[in-house]
Parts: sequence; structure tokens; C-alpha cells
Amino acid sequence: MTDTQNAKDLLAAAELIHTAETVAAAVSRVAGEITEKLGDTNPLLLCVMSGGVPFAGNLMTQLNFPLDFDYMHVTRYGQDTAGGALSWRAAPWTPVKGRTVLVVDDILDEGLTLAAIVERMKQLGAKACYTAVATDKLNGKVKPIKADFVALTVPDRFVFGYGMDVRGAWRNLPAIYAVKDE
Repeated sequence: MTDTQNAKDLLAAAELIHTAETVAAAVSRVAGEITEKLGDTNPLLLCVMSGGVPFAGNLMTQLNFPLDFDYMHVTRYGQDTAGGALSWRAAPWTPVKGRTVLVVDDILDEGLTLAAIVERMKQLGAKACYTAVATDKLNGKVKPIKADFVALTVPDRFVFGYGMDVRGAWRNLPAIYAVKDE
């Protein structure tokens, strides 16, 4: 975790990538796409902790159909800025066998975490597994998975806000920023 002044300095120097209004409009668009595709399936929405919380929370309020909600905690980052080994910290409590599952996360970066989650859901017997991400990083890499629903794209930079942190801070921002290039 970073101290308050360092966090404020980091934000002050950052570049705004997507305004809060742009983020909100993108979430509404994705909610419509999800409603059209999954509205009759009574899906299990699984929020990937911790980054997926803002997106999942805002998205859920705009899904006008019955669904179940649970979470999982899977990470490759911790408070690091580069991905490491996959860490399964908490599995969903709700059985996924025979269910349509919608996994909601903050960012599709290299795709390793999301691909592993989808594979695990299939192993656990999910009838179908869809993915929704707040952001898809345009990093030019071949990713092992493509998200079914994408709110926004972000450049190949270290981004934060709207669920994504920088040194433990700023997940709570309604907009998305990029750390200043050094």
C-alpha cells in the first residue's frame, strides 16, 4: 500500500484515459449486450475480486433479469505492477455445475487469469461460461482468451481506477487513468 500523499501525487501526474461519464456509458452498453444474450438463462454472475467489484456492482444494477451472484478471488498481481504466478484465494461458494456463468473482471491484460478461470468453470461443470471485462488492454499480444463483453479498451500502459489499483490505491475512482510515462 502506498501512503496518502504519494497516491495523490501519482494521480495528479497521471493521464486521464476514460472519463467517469465514458465509463458509465460503456457499462450501460455492455449491460444491454448481456441482457440480450443472457437474459433468459438465470446466470450465475461471478465477480473476480478485488478489481471486478466496481464493474460488477454497476453492471448488476442495469441487468433487468434474475441472476445469482457470487465471487472468486484469483490474482496474478497482488500489489505488483507485473503479473506473477496465479493465486486462487477464494473459490465461488455457489455450485456452477449445469449453470450459465458470467465472469466479471476489471481488465483483460495478458488473458492468463481469465483463461484459467474459464477453464476452471468448465472443469466444475458450467453449462456455459461467458466473460465481461471493464477494460481490454491493447497490448498487441496474442491472448489465450477473448472476452465476450468488453466495456472499453485501454492503451498498453499501466492503468488504474475503476477497480484497477496502482500500488494498492485508487480502485475507487470512477474514471480510468494511466501512470505517467517515465
